[in-house]
Amino acid sequence: MPFTPGRPLAEAKADLFKAMAHPARIRVLELLAEGERTVGELAEETGLELSHLSQQVTVLRRAGIVDSRRVRSNVICSLRDPQTAELLAVARRMLTVNLRQSQALLEALDGADDAVALADSGA
Repeated sequence: MPFTPGRPLAEAKADLFKAMAHPARIRVLELLAEGERTVGELAEETGLELSHLSQQVTVLRRAGIVDSRRVRSNVICSLRDPQTAELLAVARRMLTVNLRQSQALLEALDGADDAVALADSGA
């Protein structure tokens, strides 16, 4: 649900993230960050059935993240705010940093030459 006066901001933020908290919806947002798409194009590019895709787009629309309009027989979707693409980019950077830190820790553990590492290698 979009922000309304008198509603706690933290609650509105939580609802925004809940609306985005599904892999299919994230994929739809990634595609829309590249530009508007018809529902048919989104279905083809995501591999989702139209009924499932429609449900996901409805969640994003109700949350105020995605807009849609009808042009003849097509429903065209777009991001309501280009900052959504920036939010997805920040999430990607955060994941990248975390994975790099985990990789460094794994390499340090693999390269450890202490009593614990020696005991572990004998197992």
